[in-house]
Amino acid sequence: MSVRAYRDIERRKSRQIMVGDVAVGGDAPISVQSMTNTLTSDAGATIEQIRQLEEAGADIVRVSCPDEASTAALSTIVQASNVPIIADIHFHYKRAIEAAEAGAACLRINPGNIGSANRVREVVKAAKDHGCSMRIGVNAGSLEKELLERYGEPCPEAMVESALNHARILEDNDFYEFKISVKASDVFLAVAAYQGLADACDYPLHLGITEAGALRGGTVKSSIGMGMLLWAGIGDTIRVSLSADPVEEIHAGYEILKSLGLRHRGVSIISCPSCARQGFDVINTVEILEERLAHIHTNMSLSVLGCVVNGPGEARETDIGLTGGGNGSHMVYLSGVTDHKISDEKMIDHIVELVENKAAEIEAAESEALLTQTS
Repeated sequence: MSVRAYRDIERRKSRQIMVGDVAVGGDAPISVQSMTNTLTSDAGATIEQIRQLEEAGADIVRVSCPDEASTAALSTIVQASNVPIIADIHFHYKRAIEAAEAGAACLRINPGNIGSANRVREVVKAAKDHGCSMRIGVNAGSLEKELLERYGEPCPEAMVESALNHARILEDNDFYEFKISVKASDVFLAVAAYQGLADACDYPLHLGITEAGALRGGTVKSSIGMGMLLWAGIGDTIRVSLSADPVEEIHAGYEILKSLGLRHRGVSIISCPSCARQGFDVINTVEILEERLAHIHTNMSLSVLGCVVNGPGEARETDIGLTGGGNGSHMVYLSGVTDHKISDEKMIDHIVELVENKAAEIEAAESEALLTQTS
């Protein structure tokens, strides 16, 4: 079997919707989302956090709209944002209508807790009038009482049934521009629910392991759960839910997608854990390089290994490679080929310069190719 053969992931066939100008589902790239944790009523603070998320690579950002002050600020927030804004709505149908009128690209709701059929129709009309899509958000922690009584506890079957019931409400109102999520904090429950939902409908799916935890534990938990689903071809947009700076959610989301070859953004660093053979301080070097190369969005690879055991082999597969040598002199590889040596004191600045130059070359080549295609 070739290397490429076992890397190929066949994505589930889903219909495509639009969240603002971002396509979700179908053959569109899997989008990466996060959510602000500022008071939405504080437009300035919320816009600043959205700017940070945009810089980190967020495709879509969600903001909570629990009160009228939040939806009143939403128009200013939407106008200042470069990415589509999702309004997170619970219970209050008027907040959904106000959010649509304020320019939200998508409404995150549960049609079943919005209220009467007439209220749902009003929300759907507002969404249609203002070009909003929707997300049906089912959560294991807030399943309908009737389902809990019938199934006894939150389970995949109950979550899928809840999602399909909500979907039917929108379908009955001739509305199909929506995606669905069935989140749980339990990895097994969430994965099984998404697998069941993927088989039961063709709507795009928003993946997440909800309330995953703090930065380290939550990233691991999300990587396991979403990794299993993404590897199976399930998922059209993702959010890594962390009790941390929302920017960390974007970084984690991209790392998950990059590890599966589903999205490529920025420098992928391959590095060893270090040992007594290392010719330089690998851990400190990688920490500094990650920070100094964070501004690069071009897809490229860099290997940083402390010795010649695996260093040359890894360097052959990366755009730029650094392998530790003796007496403070280390080998630099360009496009997999040994090129020159570099000393300890110049090493980090030199690697940063090489990566920046390579990124500029790649961007120039891509721009030229695009011009050739359009001419």
